[in-house]
Amino acid sequence: MKVLIVLTSHDKLGDTGRKTGFWLEELAAPYYRFKEAGWEITLASPKGGQPPLDPKSDEPGSQTDDTRRFEADPEATGALANTVRLDAVAVGGFDAVFYPGGHGPLWDLAEDAVSARLIESTLRSGKPVALVCHAPGVLRHTVNEDGTPLVSGKKVTGFSNSEEEAVQLTDVVPFLVEDELTKLGGVYSKTGDWQPYVLQDGLLITGQNPASSAPAADALIEMVTKGGA
Repeated sequence: MKVLIVLTSHDKLGDTGRKTGFWLEELAAPYYRFKEAGWEITLASPKGGQPPLDPKSDEPGSQTDDTRRFEADPEATGALANTVRLDAVAVGGFDAVFYPGGHGPLWDLAEDAVSARLIESTLRSGKPVALVCHAPGVLRHTVNEDGTPLVSGKKVTGFSNSEEEAVQLTDVVPFLVEDELTKLGGVYSKTGDWQPYVLQDGLLITGQNPASSAPAADALIEMVTKGGA
């Protein structure tokens, strides 16, 4: 099986002067789930090359066994340093697509037409897409074939307003994931802050926060293994 992991190329946290990017655990935990399942992994990002890492995700309090394993893994770090440009990806070449979060995707992938087409085409071809934490915000411009919002009427989750408030970035981010999914007609729900929570609706899998990244990857693997939703 082949999985495409799509990472952000955006590194500026609004006008704060601070850095952002992708959240390491949300890449590392799924990466090893897919590896252990025997899957072939391709990493991509809008600009290609080395995606920016959110420095906070590499602080001691955010590190996990998976993040430490990833950073000590030459194969993993080599793949990360050489991500494929997203517009060079063959849409039909993968069995599943996974989007890690971090705040970066709210600025670039959420507005990226190539990303939107990738998600739409993957789902329409009967293949699953999973997005965790801030990455469900990437669905904001995706649509069904009739032009309605892709998330309309679907059970979805993503980084909650209370979690955004807890990290004090409510007034920094371009939009709040919970509010955006709700505005688009998604049936948004959540659990307690920082607790794992994953929803599946058809071929769409969403996870609420970093702790949801491994369970979301497990759900994706199970769906592909069973051959559909």
